[in-house]
Amino acid sequence: MEKTVNEIAQLVGGTVGSGGSTVVHRLASLDEAGAGDLAFAVPPHIDAARAASAAALLLPTGTEGFSCPHIFVDDPKAAFARLLMIFTPAIEHAAGVSDEAYIGADVRIGTGVTVLPFAYVDDHAVLGDGVTIYPHAYVGQYSVIGDHTVLYSNAVVREHCRIGARCTIHSCAVIGADGFGFTTEAGVHTKVPQVGGVVVEDDVEIGAHVGIDRATLGATVIGKGTKIDNLVHIGHNCRIGENCLIVAQTGISGSTKVGHNVTFGGQVGTVGHISIGANSVYAARSGIIGDMPEGVFCAGFPVQSHAEWLRVQAAMRRLPEMVKKVKALEKTIEELRGKS
Repeated sequence: MEKTVNEIAQLVGGTVGSGGSTVVHRLASLDEAGAGDLAFAVPPHIDAARAASAAALLLPTGTEGFSCPHIFVDDPKAAFARLLMIFTPAIEHAAGVSDEAYIGADVRIGTGVTVLPFAYVDDHAVLGDGVTIYPHAYVGQYSVIGDHTVLYSNAVVREHCRIGARCTIHSCAVIGADGFGFTTEAGVHTKVPQVGGVVVEDDVEIGAHVGIDRATLGATVIGKGTKIDNLVHIGHNCRIGENCLIVAQTGISGSTKVGHNVTFGGQVGTVGHISIGANSVYAARSGIIGDMPEGVFCAGFPVQSHAEWLRVQAAMRRLPEMVKKVKALEKTIEELRGKS
């Protein structure tokens, strides 16, 4: 594909700074861009962009000191993301159900559905319009897959689950595995039947190897617009709000309620049966052990305000020297006592 800087500016709603007739063939990262490539730069990488070899740049509106072809936009990263969809369109398969796929009894299939070889769609499942099911993916009995949702290879949606529209479920994710529920009597663990389901609302993305457990009763719910990274575990009966970001290796224990627009960094862990307020951010490896209010930025274990955590970390760096000083003071005190 090739487009001029002028054409690209129109696509992203930007303003050409210079070089409108320059032709762009590819998109590239700032450090790898060369002839024919378009890259973007945002602070703190603006100075590095001045030495870049890119044919053209997307820059924040008002950036000064560039003579190479460039386009001003309010959000270069968002503009670059839109261009990626244009320059690198998604792989598509011809609509239709492969003869090598298994389709159970009383399955309802919408228009424009693609089911590739060796996919397994169990009895009474529903596939909405434009759904794509890749090889070896599984849709369980009575489960519903919403319009234009994609299940990649080896993704599993077990029975009695409902997936919304325009969702993406990556390889080896398991939606609707049994929740971790047991009773213990006389030292023996007995399984509590997990007879609920999972509801994934519209526009959710679920990464590879994610586990979202079915509810004991009712439903585990993932709110619309939420994005879940690889290797995340969400326990039974959790309710995750809308537009949350959950980064890799996070574990959310059962019956936890998470508000809207919450961000969990990597390896965040929570205890179960707590509420976490909306519009909050938890830094990587935070340990959340109780209810949390809205609008906080927290870190550490046990979790505390990010500012307080930074102060604690700074103090810990000084501990070896502080120990030496305390020992010296103790020695001085003992010497003074000996003289008294």
